Amino acid sequence: MKRMIPVLLLAIIMCSACTSTKGKDERKVKQEELSKVTPNVEIIVEQLQTPWSIEKSDTALFVTERPGNIVMITEDVVERQQVLLKKQLSAAPEAGLLGFVLAPDFTTTNIAYAYYTYEEGSAQFNRVVTLILIDNKWQETDLLIDRIQSGTYHHGGRLKIGPDSKLYVTVGDATQPSLAQDLDALEGKILRLNLDGSIPNDNPFPRSYVYSYGHRNPQGLAWATDGTMYASEHGNAANDEINIIEKGKNYGWPLMEGTDKQQHLVTPLFTSGSTNTWAPSGITVVDDQLYAAALRGTAVLTFDVNMKKQDVLLSEFGRIRDVFMDDSYLYFISNNTDGRGNPQPDDDKLYRTPL
Repeated sequence: MKRMIPVLLLAIIMCSACTSTKGKDERKVKQEELSKVTPNVEIIVEQLQTPWSIEKSDTALFVTERPGNIVMITEDVVERQQVLLKKQLSAAPEAGLLGFVLAPDFTTTNIAYAYYTYEEGSAQFNRVVTLILIDNKWQETDLLIDRIQSGTYHHGGRLKIGPDSKLYVTVGDATQPSLAQDLDALEGKILRLNLDGSIPNDNPFPRSYVYSYGHRNPQGLAWATDGTMYASEHGNAANDEINIIEKGKNYGWPLMEGTDKQQHLVTPLFTSGSTNTWAPSGITVVDDQLYAAALRGTAVLTFDVNMKKQDVLLSEFGRIRDVFMDDSYLYFISNNTDGRGNPQPDDDKLYRTPL
């Protein structure tokens, strides 16, 4: 019989021995009392290795880890699954296995999409591929986009399937700001492609994946129920942004940032300002509230898109990399083991809280 502690803080599933990057690692559900963190927050999984993305199927949660694994969580099992890639995964700062999204027909095909950074000689690049889950291992199958330039930082890397059933990809400027304004380059952009990797006929620029441009390091994508598309973006030391994304629009980097205004350039819906930083990553939208994972902000932030107000929902878990909404629960992952945080015992963790 499980014990309910007053703040409902339960370890629903614990990955207390998930340290190997090879083979199969399973644990039965283990429910334990933990020390109080904050009311109504549950720890779902512990000891994640630099997690990056959260996804969910009908029966399981999936969390990508930058070193090259995908952790699958069901009611009964936590399993760290290998990802067999065709290129050598980069271990550079901010690089590795990043974005991940399940195909709409995942329950019948076991197919997903991934964004990862790889090494080729002394250079490194990003690519978008399909993966298939076979015998509890993920295998790279089809190549959709390749040789996206990759600097030391600013990889972008978020993947989402929009309400139009297209695959959207955020790409950083690869620490080469001028690329963000170059429509012949993929860097510093949000890309849009068909699920087979082809270019949609209704993209804003002929024979181009580019959907919007002038981005520095976009990290999050989400849509409201009315179809409005939002993106989060890292500014240059400050001036982080939440933008409404419209096809063909120029979001200004490096020509302007923050509250600057220039003709034909889009000013953000929200900005952290020139003296503050959020480093926003994954985002999700519920009604008129946008929730954002904040890395430097070390919080889950809320943005009321109608009232134009910003607030803090949770701030006791260190760096936050991604958020995911399912039913009435908000899931979020810490990112304290990425080399920039202050890891606590058993970090990193997947949490959830009711909304």
